[in-house]
Amino acid sequence: MAYTGPIVDPHMHLWDLDRHYYAWLQDTPLPTNPAGDMSSIAYKSYGLDDYLADAKGWNVVQVVHVECGLPPKDQLSETDWLQSIADQRGVIGGIVAGANLDDPDVEAMLAAHAARKNVRGVRQIVNWHKDPAKTYGPTDKLLDAQWRKGFALLAKYGLSFDLQLYASQMDVAAELADAHPDIPLIVNHAGMPTDRDEAGLAAWREGMATLAKRPNVSCKISGLAMVDRSWTTASLKPFVLQVIETFGVDRCLFASNFPVEKVHGSFGAFYAAYDAITAGFSHDERETLFAGNARRIYRLT
Repeated sequence: MAYTGPIVDPHMHLWDLDRHYYAWLQDTPLPTNPAGDMSSIAYKSYGLDDYLADAKGWNVVQVVHVECGLPPKDQLSETDWLQSIADQRGVIGGIVAGANLDDPDVEAMLAAHAARKNVRGVRQIVNWHKDPAKTYGPTDKLLDAQWRKGFALLAKYGLSFDLQLYASQMDVAAELADAHPDIPLIVNHAGMPTDRDEAGLAAWREGMATLAKRPNVSCKISGLAMVDRSWTTASLKPFVLQVIETFGVDRCLFASNFPVEKVHGSFGAFYAAYDAITAGFSHDERETLFAGNARRIYRLT
């Protein structure tokens, strides 16, 4: 039976190219992106109405906006722009703001973000991979002492952290979760199982199991097409079910990653896949995965 209940999408993006400059969307030529070829969504703004049009036919009642890779000088401006949309139109129940935790002066940024009423957490992408084609940065931030100092400040401001990483970083991330049990961590994009050989997938399963042992860690099921470009519902199914088995129904959140994921398929196609994969789950379990956990984990009202 098709899921017709509420959807709270806990990972989506908006951008206004007249307001901010997004290098990954506006540079010419576009920089190489480990998530795929962004040319089909580049060089044009993407607003709330565009998102709602993409999500048409699905009962999206609320969303959490996740930062879009702006430099520090624009991170608070992005939050204020999103807060203004939330104030005027609703829909955006939570904001995951951008902050460079390795900046020695990051506390002022965290304090400012936390003062905006819809901000719930921050993200700084920390994916590091030995393969230059897969890495998002030159070093592993999780091993950086200055970055860890910035991370430790999140508890002071009641902020969660959106954790976008690879399997090779998961043991260190689990130690970080242990060291800061009062900081909720939300793994992005199902832990991004980018290494698809037997050893790579085993490392992903083991790393996710290690993270799941920490009660302050949860996981968004999204973004799988970034590492499975020719995806089908059948190819996604074992990964979706593995994440749910590992973290449990109460710590998994279905998310769209739109419009980034639009380069790999339609909103409806991804949600139809989530729907089909969980067809055998109870109604309450499905509502928890599609909406309830997002509300609780991001403390939405």
